[in-house]
Amino acid sequence: MNTGTDYLLDLNARHSRTFIDLAMERRRYRGEHPTEIAALKCMDGRLNLPVMTRTAVGIIQPFRNLGGKFDLGWPFFQATLDHWAQYSIGRGRHCLIFVTYHFARGDIHRGCRGFNYDTNAARDTAIKLKNQFERIYGKGAVVPIVCGIETDLEALILHGEDGRVIDLAEVKEDLSGLELEGMLHSLYPSMPERIFKDMIPLVEGNIRHVRMIRASNRPIEDAEHKEWVLGVGRGFDWLHAINTAFIVGPFDPNLSDAIGTAAVLLKGNIDDGRVTPSGIVLMTSAAYREIGPECELAKEKARFLSKFALDVIKAKVPDLVPHLNILTGYTDLNTRKFEVLERLDKVSNPVAYKAA
Repeated sequence: MNTGTDYLLDLNARHSRTFIDLAMERRRYRGEHPTEIAALKCMDGRLNLPVMTRTAVGIIQPFRNLGGKFDLGWPFFQATLDHWAQYSIGRGRHCLIFVTYHFARGDIHRGCRGFNYDTNAARDTAIKLKNQFERIYGKGAVVPIVCGIETDLEALILHGEDGRVIDLAEVKEDLSGLELEGMLHSLYPSMPERIFKDMIPLVEGNIRHVRMIRASNRPIEDAEHKEWVLGVGRGFDWLHAINTAFIVGPFDPNLSDAIGTAAVLLKGNIDDGRVTPSGIVLMTSAAYREIGPECELAKEKARFLSKFALDVIKAKVPDLVPHLNILTGYTDLNTRKFEVLERLDKVSNPVAYKAA
């Protein structure tokens, strides 16, 4: 019988093949646009920036957490982000960081559940984080920008240096290249030229993408919350199927609170009849690049996070436990391939199988 877990493993296998096949495209793209790009975003699985910007997978480095809430004072997030920035700067590359929040223009309740649908609070938190980046890194090689993501049309909302905002869903379709450059220069007059040039393809890609979404006339319910997966850890940038997953990164010192909130949301999806109760999956991943101690540490981290997350759910949302299927593994960032460590088809009647 094909299960939600089987679907996830098949989705990862397909994504991994695509990621490997696009290696030459990424190399070509980075040759033309060397700026390293990161996106700090909510755990909501709808926020797929590579698709929204028509960018090859692997170009935009995602960092995901409940509501897109981050703080450079968090020790693990600080170390991870600074390592990414210093790695980039050490190779002569600039860094562009999208500090995001999200909402839905058609219905507030399709917005960010991590902020209890309060778009103003989500936006203010993003602005605060952007200011924190500027205070620490200055205004040079590392450039943060606040960017809203409107999920009905999958449009980017660009916040300029002077507070002015441009919704890319409202940009005229026949905008010329020179007009686009002028619009972006007016928003970001102090942005280094290299970053500016490398940001343009993302903006152009989103403008095209919004046109495609409009033309598709997709049913609005496709944009509603129907998540059935709780992912905990890193290495989930392949898990972007709409209405599929809440992703909790391991960055927040109060990790149990984020996991508990996501578990409450999943239980709410069951109670409201939006998802099949038997198909809920708790999925844990740790990421690595090098074979050896780094890979072995990733395995240990994944096992720890799986037990930790399950303990949190048992304590905070015990009624969710009988519905859980558990999938624990580790992800090779060179291929995006997820390797299974343990699979439990049901917590209430566990059948474990070891893959590594």
